[in-house]
Formats: sequence, C-alpha cells, structure tokens
Amino acid sequence: MTAVFALATALLWGFADFGGGLLTRRIPALTVVVVSQVLAVLVLGAVVLTTAAWTEAGPQLWYAVAAGVVGPAAMLAFYKALALGPMGVVSPLGSLGVVVPVTVGLVLGDRPNLLQAGGIVAAVVGIVLAGGPELRGAPVQRQAIFLTLFAAFGFGAVMALIAEASTTVTGLFLALFVQRVTNVAVGGGALLLSVRRGGRALPEEGFRVIRDALPALAFVGLADVAANGTYALAAQRGPMLLAAVLASLYPVVTALAAFGVLRERLRTIQAAGAGLALVGTALIAGG
Repeated sequence: MTAVFALATALLWGFADFGGGLLTRRIPALTVVVVSQVLAVLVLGAVVLTTAAWTEAGPQLWYAVAAGVVGPAAMLAFYKALALGPMGVVSPLGSLGVVVPVTVGLVLGDRPNLLQAGGIVAAVVGIVLAGGPELRGAPVQRQAIFLTLFAAFGFGAVMALIAEASTTVTGLFLALFVQRVTNVAVGGGALLLSVRRGGRALPEEGFRVIRDALPALAFVGLADVAANGTYALAAQRGPMLLAAVLASLYPVVTALAAFGVLRERLRTIQAAGAGLALVGTALIAGG
C-alpha cells in the first residue's frame, strides 16, 4: 500500500502543478494559491464535520499549522517559476524537496552512504545543467531556478511536517483542514499586503476570468490536498524513504503533461540536467 499511495501522490501533485502553472499565466499567482485553498477548505470542512474528526485534536496539529505557514510561500514561488517556464525544467528541479525529509533523518542519526553521496553530487550538477546556456545574461531564467529551489525546500518541509501531524485517517482529515485554514490565513494576508503595495489581485480582464476558472482552481486545490493526504498515508504505512522517492516522481507527470498539451521542447542540456536532478533525487531518497 505504501507504493500505491506514494504513486497516487505523484500523479496528484503532477497534475496539480501543471494546472496551477497554466492558471498563473492568466491569474496572479497569489490569487491562484488563495482561491484554490479556500475551495479546498470548504470541502475539507465538510469532511471534518461528517467524520467528527475534530475529536482527535491534539498537540500534533502544530505540525499541520507549521506546514500551513510554509506551504503558501513554497506554492507561490513554484507557480511563479512555472509561469516563467519551461515546465519541463522547473518541475523536475522542484522534486529536490525530497532532500528535506531525508535530511531530517540524517539529523536524527542517519548517515549518508555512498549512494546518497552520489545522489547529492548528481542533483547539484543537474541544477546547473538544467539552467542551460540561458543562465548567462538571462535574469528570468536565473529567477526561475531560484524560485524553484526555494519552493523545493518548502515542499520538502511540508512533506516532513504533514507526515507527523496525525496517526489516524480521521486525524489526517483534521490535520489537512488545519493546514489549509492556515494556508488561507497566510496567503490571504500576503495577498492583502501585495494589493496595498500596488499589486493586482485580479487579472486585467477582471473577476470573470476567476469565475470561469473556478472548476480548474478547485481541481488544483483538492488535488494538492489529496496528494498531501496520500503521502502521509504512504509514510505511515511503510518506509518513509520508499514513500518519498516514489512521490518525488510527480515532476515526470507534469513534464509529460506539458509535452502532451503545450508541446514544450527542451534544449538537450536542459533535458539532461532535469533528468540528472531526478536521478540524484532518487539516489538520495533511495540510498
């Protein structure tokens, strides 16, 4: 079941990232984050009420609160990076977030073996190559790489935190609800601050674009919630390293979606770098 839940996580995160990346090309990224999470809160609230999950409230929910604080910042950075594109480079680099739960294990006493050390080297080289020649004299590409790495660290932190937020299925519903409420509070505050500083909350075409995009926004929010849930279940039912490496395959889903829908083409060096980053991630998690 660990493999099943982890692979489901990869599919859900992959399609959520693809959908979010497309939406941010028409709607401000912070608005995409806030609206998608509000829709997720509404659904999760109904689930919590139906299952009486609130009865399992306890100190472990602080992990969910922490995940809710980190998540919006990481998601915003990632969506901005996806909007800068190309998805086939940004998404694989985002998978480096798996380093965080692995590092948590190292802090608790694990030591990297030869395979993990090789994975670290491969990941670093992959990051450099994924930028390709465009890194020279191209600030947009540098910004995309920086945002992706920031998001990767945040995603990895969320993975480590949400796995500790519950021990039961109903408790997981409550933890995900608390996480999303925190997401909305943090993201909403950031959106308000952005508007006060002259930023836009609505696209140039107005609210109509958001209204028309509500089904897609709901899909992004709910797919991300479901992915967090299936990852937590995978980590609880088997080795965390196995869950992490399988869940980290989600960039492959995003890249394939970008290739199939957008017909994106990558430079050879960029494709090689993205692939090497994925290999490094797998070696780190599976070592």
